[in-house]
Amino acid sequence: MWNEPYLETCCRSALHRLTLVGTHGRPPGLKDGPCLKRLQSMGLSAERPDGRFEITAAGRERHAVEIIPRARTLGARAAA
Repeated sequence: MWNEPYLETCCRSALHRLTLVGTHGRPPGLKDGPCLKRLQSMGLSAERPDGRFEITAAGRERHAVEIIPRARTLGARAAA
């Protein structure tokens, strides 16, 4: 049974972008700012003292469970 709060498509994308930027973090003031704040409220991202957002351990786990398997499924469909 799925017990995690639903992530909107835009927030899933923001979570994925956090994995891509690594230690650089996402700067404030971008269009995905509201999603980064929502992810922060869920414990999936954290705002650093410099205002940038980075992924948390919980965010990495959620990404591995929800986003990576979905990308693999979509990739398999595209290859077929």
